[in-house]
Amino acid sequence: MSVSKLALDDYLPYRLSVASNAVSTLISTAYDSIHGLKIPEWRLIWVLNEDGPSTQQALVKRTGMDKVTISRAAQALAKRRLITRAPHEYDGRSHHLILSSEGERLFADVAPSAVEFEKVVLANLSAEEVVVLKDLLRRVEEAALKVQNDKSK
Repeated sequence: MSVSKLALDDYLPYRLSVASNAVSTLISTAYDSIHGLKIPEWRLIWVLNEDGPSTQQALVKRTGMDKVTISRAAQALAKRRLITRAPHEYDGRSHHLILSSEGERLFADVAPSAVEFEKVVLANLSAEEVVVLKDLLRRVEEAALKVQNDKSK
């Protein structure tokens, strides 16, 4: 397809961004209105709940968010005592972020609503289509990361 024939609505990065924003905004209602959490803060809570203590660098890799976004989200969560910080055992410049018991309770309160919103968003897809969609998204992500890594060498 030539550049002059490319329509924005057919451009993959645009479609992915718009879809991601729409889904994230919808699901964020589950934790923003009740708990006052922003999308990056909820992502950190979910990752820390799933992965356990993590460094900010590990969270950047895991979430795809930049360092500044991770840092701001971590500061906001620490201020609310939803996470704690512990020194890194090998790197004095780094520390681990750890979900506090209050953060664990918040996750347990919010996660069911987030899962329900996901079900609503995916309701028009069959179970097989959901599996294919998630697989395709992972493959697109892996391809983009490979190109980034190849360019940085």
